[in-house]
Order: sequence, then C-alpha cells, then structure tokens
Amino acid sequence: MRWADLEGRRVAVWGFGREGRAALNALARRLPGQAVELYCAADEMDAATAAFPSVRVHDTAPDADALAAFDVVIKSPGISAYKPELLEAKARGTRFTSGTALWFGMHGDARTIAVTGTKGKSTTSALLAHLARSLGVRTALAGNIGLPLLELDEAGADLWVIELSSFQTGEATGVSLGVVTSLYEEHLDWHGSRARYVDDKLKLLAASERVLVNAAQPTLLSRAADHPGLHTFGDLAGWHVADGWIRRGGEDVIRAERVSAPGLHNAVNACAALAALEILGYDAHAAAPALSTFVPLPHRLQPLGERDGLAWINDSISTTPLASLAALESVGAKRTALIVGGHDRGLDWTPFVEAMHGHEPEAIVCQGSNGPRIADALEAAGIANVYRALDLGAAVAAARVSLGGEGCVLLSPGAPSFDQFRDYTERGRYFAELAGFEPGTASIQGLGVG
Repeated sequence: MRWADLEGRRVAVWGFGREGRAALNALARRLPGQAVELYCAADEMDAATAAFPSVRVHDTAPDADALAAFDVVIKSPGISAYKPELLEAKARGTRFTSGTALWFGMHGDARTIAVTGTKGKSTTSALLAHLARSLGVRTALAGNIGLPLLELDEAGADLWVIELSSFQTGEATGVSLGVVTSLYEEHLDWHGSRARYVDDKLKLLAASERVLVNAAQPTLLSRAADHPGLHTFGDLAGWHVADGWIRRGGEDVIRAERVSAPGLHNAVNACAALAALEILGYDAHAAAPALSTFVPLPHRLQPLGERDGLAWINDSISTTPLASLAALESVGAKRTALIVGGHDRGLDWTPFVEAMHGHEPEAIVCQGSNGPRIADALEAAGIANVYRALDLGAAVAAARVSLGGEGCVLLSPGAPSFDQFRDYTERGRYFAELAGFEPGTASIQGLGVG
C-alpha cells in the first residue's frame, strides 16, 4: 500500500507505541490535513492527545464495528492479524496496513536486506550494518530492532538493513535479499499455531529476489529449497564456523573469538552477515576484521564491563531455560553467579536442572514469580549453591555476596519480565544500574543511517 491510497479516506491508527507514533508523524508529513483517528490504551490517552491535538483519540480497543467504519487501519505489529474483530472488519471491507508496508510501498527501488529468524535476527542485522559501514557503504539500520522504518521515511541510504519480526514479514515487498537466521517455536499467542507461525515467518521468502538461510536447519532449508535465488550459510561450502575459525569454504578467514559478541551462536550470526554482504557484491573478506569492533547489542549476552572486581553480563532477553543454559555455557569456566527467574508461564525447567548436575555455577540465584519453583526443583535434585531472592534487586545483592568480589554476575533469567518490568529492555537497564553502570550502557548502537 502507498500513501496515495490513504488520501481522502477514513483512516485510523491502532496502537500508540513507537510504531503508532511514527505512523501518525508520517501521516502529518505525507498527507497534511488528512483526518485520522487513534486507538490506544487508557493510560496513553493524555500523552497521545498532547502530542497529536488534531487527532481524535479513543482510549479503548476497537471492536469489529469500530474497525469496519474505516477504509484503512494502520496497525502496530504487536496487534495480531488474526484477532476476530480484525478479521470480521476485513471481511466487511476494511483494509489493514502497517508502517512497514507503507515504507516498502514507497521504496521499491531501495537496496534492502531484510533479516528475520526466531533467534539471531537482531544481532545479525546490527552486524550487517556495522560491516557494511566498515566498507564505506552508507547504511541504514531500522525495523523491529528498535527504529520504525517510518522514522527514516525520507532518509537516504545506499543499503537498507531491516530487521523484521514474524509479525512483519508478510508486509515486506521487493526485498533484494531476505535472510532467515533460524526457525523455532515462538509467539504462538499472536499466530495461533506453530504451523501458522512458520508460514508467517517464511513469507519473507516470497517477498525476496534472493534468500539466504541457515543450512544447519533442515526444516528451514527444505521450505526454501524451491526458491530460485537460494543461498545458504553454515555449510562447509560457504561461510561457517569450524575449529575456532570463521571460514569461507576451506579458507580460514578470522578467528571466531575475535567476534566481539561472545558465543558460538554469534559467530554463526557473523557468518550470516558476511554471506549476505558477499551475495550483494560487497567484499566480505575485507569487512571481516570489523567483527572485532562491533558493539554487542544490549540484553543479548552483553558484557557491561567490570565493577567491584566483578564482570557483569546482561542477557535479559533470555526467556527460556534453554537460553539460560546456552548463556552459562558461553561464559565458560569463570566463577559465575547466574540469576534466573521472572514471570511464570509454566515452562519446564527439568532440562536446566539436569544440566546442572556436576556443572553448577558458583551460585544460582532464583528470583521473581517463578523463582521459588526453580529453586525447589534445583534443591530437590541435590544441586548446591542455590539462593532465593524476592526480586531482581535482591538477586543482584545475593550474587555479589556469593562471589565475594571475584567472578562474573550473569543475568539470564530464562523467563519473561512481566512480573516486575514492562519488558526485557527495562529489566536489562535496571540490572545495569544495579551493577553501577549508566542506563545508556544498555542502548542499541548504530540505529539509523551511518
């Protein structure tokens, strides 16, 4: 959909997060004088009215009748496309679009790399932008990573690196290269089923002239097999990790340990980024040394630095027990206090508990609403060094005591943040503050055009 399709129509914006605000601002720029209505949460109404005085604001969620009163509704990504009221309004003639779709509708000639994946999409996107800029390419980094495309609606760039969530992949069109880093089960509440999640995620394949997928994932590889522009990473013929090296075929290019973002999975993300650059004709070999100067993304195994003799690592984005295990393995042999726990969504911690036998860290600090359940399971299995804390503040204090001024404090909760925080970002920033770092330490670097 293009902006011209909205002119003179009955238009609504649904959602007042950053995407919703970006849509309202873009409407004011693109179609001055266009009537628009906004649906937001009750606690957002005052801010919305102050920021957009000419917009009629509703402080309740729209039902099917309300939605059907509009010709076009610009929807925020977090609102499921499968909500019954949305589907009914759609059947009655309302068209639904998004900031992502509107941006692609106006930038058909842009050179774009769109990146999605259950895990790794944010780091891969940021690595791509960093490596391209190291080659002198004017590069934009935007999308689901934290900067709505419409905030860069009129910016110029030679290359656009766009992270897309599974909520957005069906809204992209004319993508130069679509990258899929991984495919696991997630966001079933939005999509309704695993099959629909996979189908929605892989809509990026149909939207892309060429695609790059992880060869280590058979299901993903088979779904992409018929694409005429298929490329892969993670296999021996292309960019992959082996024997501590990032390799291109049989050639050792750079030691994996030189990737500033820690862990094997980030070395694999680096392979995806290098492969993507190569496919679009850039010199990936020349870009590889810049992997060592990349600033790791906040909340994803992010090394914050040292305070009081302790190293602090922020992995607030971890929301499954297996993610906590992977984080602990990435830290290695350091004396570690691992902080786990948060909102209890009933996930099974048995594999985590079993993995701790003989390999438990110096301390496992269990906090948050599911902290007692995790601690009970660990203690019932005979795991030592289990600490209990009511909340994150108490957990950090317990971690300090357990390490005695030597070692690493690792926040990798294995659970969502909603018992104490608005989201994992707020949780990670609070952790950074508790450790003695400025809140800006936990901000994404490199967004926008550079």
